[in-house]
Amino acid sequence: MIPTYLNMKDSGAEWLGDIPADWKPYRLGMLGYFSASGIDKKIVEGEPLVQMVNYTDVYGSVTKELAPYAGLMTVSCPEEKIRYHSLAIGDILFTPSSETADDIAYSAVVVKDMPNTVYSYHLIRFRPKADIAVGYRKYLCNNRFVLSQFTRTCKGTTRQILVRDDFKNIVVVIPPSGEQETITSFLDRKTALIDDLIAKRVRQIELLQEQRTALISRVVTKGLNPDVPMKDSGVEWIGRIPSHWKVERSKVVFREVNDRHNGSEQELLTVSHITGVTRRSEKNVNMFLAESTEGYKKCVAGDLVINTMWAWMGALGMATLSGIVSPAYNVYRFRHNGFSPDYYDKMFRSSVFITEINRWSKGIWSSRLRLYPNEFFEIRIPVPPDTEQKRIAEYLQQKISGIEKFVVKTQESIALLREYRNAIISAAVTGKIDVRNWQPSSEPAEESLHA
Repeated sequence: MIPTYLNMKDSGAEWLGDIPADWKPYRLGMLGYFSASGIDKKIVEGEPLVQMVNYTDVYGSVTKELAPYAGLMTVSCPEEKIRYHSLAIGDILFTPSSETADDIAYSAVVVKDMPNTVYSYHLIRFRPKADIAVGYRKYLCNNRFVLSQFTRTCKGTTRQILVRDDFKNIVVVIPPSGEQETITSFLDRKTALIDDLIAKRVRQIELLQEQRTALISRVVTKGLNPDVPMKDSGVEWIGRIPSHWKVERSKVVFREVNDRHNGSEQELLTVSHITGVTRRSEKNVNMFLAESTEGYKKCVAGDLVINTMWAWMGALGMATLSGIVSPAYNVYRFRHNGFSPDYYDKMFRSSVFITEINRWSKGIWSSRLRLYPNEFFEIRIPVPPDTEQKRIAEYLQQKISGIEKFVVKTQESIALLREYRNAIISAAVTGKIDVRNWQPSSEPAEESLHA
């Protein structure tokens, strides 16, 4: 267990509580000076410009660092402004605005001199005094105690905003210079270990998702029996299929329906590449609703709905309930009852079929491709016997459910690691734990996350 300080004093701030006796609380305005970039956001060429896109931030509310020069946007900037707004080692850049109060004022420390680089109009630079160790600065404000002050201070309606005076009044506590170095070494060690665990779990999720994708693509085109006789389907994206399966053009299996809504109360549905066909009320959609849904297309459970504009991304699926969809979508219905919607939902949303959609879609740019009915009807698809379709769908649902449960558990463990990371940073920089005698060489690796 990490010890606590024996000699403590009242910090004078209720939200912070006691701090070590030789630590001092300061307002940020007393520790350096703030400056806005003074750069016109409309100017887009000239000198290198640091923007939020240049930050690396894998973990949300943790320290960000500036990325290398590669990929930086540029602005045209008068020479005197370049000199005044250049970045130096140890400068801290803050984000003074955000859509939500919980995401505001994260900071990044400049880790190399950038004499000819200016920072974006939507950032604020803080240049601390030299008595704050450069390594310690990346933890100074990225902790829950300081971030909570930003959250309470910001104001706004559509966006949350902080002005320079708001930053100046934020309270931080500063330990003696020698302790700053020790705390920095301690946190660098701890966060590196946590980051490594998080990276491994993120990779686990990626592998599981790859496994899921490969499983679906294989089973919807090859079936469940690896020993069944196979034949060439004659279709590149399908490849070899069980010899008793058929391959048909989509127009043999589906017909287009164009039933229009009369404006009465109906469930509004949307289609995305992530969730397929779902209730719009369950989605976090920022687009405005139309004043009236009259003229929207009707669909029923078992219909195939394709978002014509985003089919190339996989925005399609089989509806599981009746409702209405955008008139810009296309709705298709099985020609008879000998088909399993669950099977075709898995098949249509498989990676191999999405590749085929891209081949048949029309458009000049990849981001503007459209899948129209004439082209959809020409796509050839596998048609297993209906009983086999159902077995495949049930098998995939069971397998996918198991993978998704493991993914959820892994995501929960990542969230706990991130929370522990935030907690240990906050405890160390506010004097809630005493790491003055901490030595990395004396800390067993297997115990380093539990100390």
